[in-house]
Amino acid sequence: MKTIDELIAEGVDGKRVFVRADLNVPLADGLITDDGRIRAVLPTVKALAEAGAKVIVASHLGRPKGAPDPAFSLLQPAERLAELLGAPVAFAQDTVGPAAHDAVKALEPGQVAVIENLRFNAGETSKDDTERGEFADQLAALADVYVGDGFGAVHRKHASVYDLPARLPHYAGYLIATEVGVLKRLTEDVKRPYVVALGGSKVSDKLAVIDELLGKADRLLIGGGMAFTFLKAKGYEIGASLVQDDQLAAVTEYVERAEKNGVELVVPVDVVTAAQFPDLKTKAPSHPTTVAADAIPADGMGLDIGPETGALYASKLADAATVFWNGPMGVFEHPDYAEGTKAVAQALLDSPAFTVVGGGDSAAAVRTLGFDETAFGHISTGGGASLEYLEGKTLPGLAALED
Repeated sequence: MKTIDELIAEGVDGKRVFVRADLNVPLADGLITDDGRIRAVLPTVKALAEAGAKVIVASHLGRPKGAPDPAFSLLQPAERLAELLGAPVAFAQDTVGPAAHDAVKALEPGQVAVIENLRFNAGETSKDDTERGEFADQLAALADVYVGDGFGAVHRKHASVYDLPARLPHYAGYLIATEVGVLKRLTEDVKRPYVVALGGSKVSDKLAVIDELLGKADRLLIGGGMAFTFLKAKGYEIGASLVQDDQLAAVTEYVERAEKNGVELVVPVDVVTAAQFPDLKTKAPSHPTTVAADAIPADGMGLDIGPETGALYASKLADAATVFWNGPMGVFEHPDYAEGTKAVAQALLDSPAFTVVGGGDSAAAVRTLGFDETAFGHISTGGGASLEYLEGKTLPGLAALED
């Protein structure tokens, strides 16, 4: 795929450059709680603006149902982008309507505009090729060139990700180039030992990647809510912990295959439990209890890996040469259940390995818990996209950027 450096070398002065970014940031009470994805697209936007392009930034936010919804407006991300750029950013209150065309027409070389949430138009996410294509045509009318830099959306066959690049000269932005380079290090000529730590709430979200990694990784460390399906498959009492009973057969098969393939699959030896889910808003004390993984009380809810497991996982990471981590080890948003995630994050920092934090909640945890982001090898902006790449899937947004 062609890169933004090639585009700039060809010349962009005065050209309208459409940047498909990923500004899908978490919001709480209308405020951005993690601006990592906005900061990730800054190098691309800055480089284009400094080269004299008229930069049109577009993204989705949340899951509005194909119509305008103030709760999912990109106004706040646009304002944060302006703060980070240190320059004004125009904001259009529609996607392809009069406001968007006026905003683009008013741009001078080196200026930036953000158009409203792409998903306010049903054509963005439509499964109908014609409807999606019509929306892509309307977006293409705004620009001369396309730059794909929204890595968190490249696994979606959406109009702005998949159809629009076919209508304009297209290039990969700095973020996508970096993300793809990192993922190649996790899939091609991997330095070993290769250790993968997987957490998060649902084992079903990770089944395909576990299936693929059983033939590639040397060790799999399992934490988060998904761990309790593994513990139940071992015959343990898991109390009121999160479990996916419909995945028990698959988990059992994976455990057997890991042993057959010589892959070390490690599950918690102790867990932190409580009688009920903690209040994440007030962070009120919730009276946690640490118990052995095979001794969870019938009314206990597992909410984090325990300290022995944290130490065990740290030892399994200590000699790694390559590490991929996706999914927190517990309900890290509450201080009573953040220690497991902290232990894994610290183990990554202490390891000499090339370490990749796989986006989503893992990236949010790193920032929320106060770790130095620059100390990790790479923090991905796309959890779902990273996982699908590791599963060996073809990602529509990357395929569209290929020549």
